[in-house]
Amino acid sequence: MSMDLPKPIADYIEANARLDIDGMLKPFLRDAVFIDNGKHFEGEAAIRQLFEEDVIPVKAIFTPDTVREDEGDVVVEGPAHGDFPGSPLRFTYRFTLVHGAIMTLETTV
Repeated sequence: MSMDLPKPIADYIEANARLDIDGMLKPFLRDAVFIDNGKHFEGEAAIRQLFEEDVIPVKAIFTPDTVREDEGDVVVEGPAHGDFPGSPLRFTYRFTLVHGAIMTLETTV
């Protein structure tokens, strides 16, 4: 990946490219929150379930092409490809990092 992303975000995106659930979870704090188009998933178990039910079955892989900072968050945008209607869809991922880990990830289409 040629973009200069903070390590936890780069690790998450690289694990997503491999559809590696454990690798995708590793950069998150245990009490992290994942907000997927308005739906809240709090904690490791809920985020794992989201990945198992909504990401892996459709092979959803996010490929960022822009990154910027906004009010202390890291905002990454790009297409997600997979076996889902409308693929590829352009997503915005807003990461809040705390102590070198992902505290909040909000995704919107």
